[in-house]
Amino acid sequence: MQPTNIAVLLTCYNRREKTLPCLQALYQQSLTTGIALKPYLVDDASTDGTAEAVEQEYPEVHLIRGTGSLFWNGGMRLAFAAAQVEDPDFYLWLNDDTVLYPHALKTLLDVFTQLASQGQDKAIVVGSTLDPETNIPSYGGLKQTYWWHPVKFHHIHSDPNQPLLCDTLHGNCVLVPRAVATKVGNFSPEYTHNLGDYDYGLRARRKGCSVWMAPGYLGTCAANLPSSRMIEAELAQANWNQVDRPKGLPLEDVTLHSFQEWKAFCREHGGAFWFFYWLLPYRRLFWLMLTKHLSFEMSVS
Repeated sequence: MQPTNIAVLLTCYNRREKTLPCLQALYQQSLTTGIALKPYLVDDASTDGTAEAVEQEYPEVHLIRGTGSLFWNGGMRLAFAAAQVEDPDFYLWLNDDTVLYPHALKTLLDVFTQLASQGQDKAIVVGSTLDPETNIPSYGGLKQTYWWHPVKFHHIHSDPNQPLLCDTLHGNCVLVPRAVATKVGNFSPEYTHNLGDYDYGLRARRKGCSVWMAPGYLGTCAANLPSSRMIEAELAQANWNQVDRPKGLPLEDVTLHSFQEWKAFCREHGGAFWFFYWLLPYRRLFWLMLTKHLSFEMSVS
């Protein structure tokens, strides 16, 4: 019997204290015999000794050195490309700050097997996570928020008993079968940090694949959402250089993405009115920048 080969894709930058526990939890998965894991880790020129620690503690990890400017999507794209050479049965996307529960990978595989037996052999399976401090759901499957807004999504809670159909996904814990990877390919080069996971799920669905969220919660991952005070401070000082940086600016429920990358996302997935959806998140920033400019003009006049 041939083993089931799973390529585990990760990328990291200066998060040694998170990356090592992530790998430790990966190697503590409760798996049946015949499943072979091969992690591909892109270390994006970390200066905190992450790469050296991984080489020492987990020499079997396929370590790829980055340039220092890859960010999440760029790093994951590089890991994906390296894994595609081996043509594994599955690709597991895993954020380096996600700590999987021991049953996580088995659950993802079981859900895929169940879906495949029902004719859903091109199904992506997403694992939901909880914030380790608050125990509040942090990442997982996404649903379109409004029928009229094709590029606005919200995180949904998992069902404890059955998989749920999703519109797209967070990339923190995702199982992608070979059939989907063959059809959809790699992450898009249009994106640097954010949006690559959202885009992948949407492209997959457009090509006849499906996105499902596994039952229950499969691990922990801190929710990287800024406080309202941080949001106001960032927006009050905002300028176009900050807007167009790879990680964008934070808003209360989304990130104000890089201007050009958000444009590419809306053009790809926003339909006939993509231009309107592209500019919609920036209305608050436009107003704050205008009032800041008017205040300055009045102070010098």
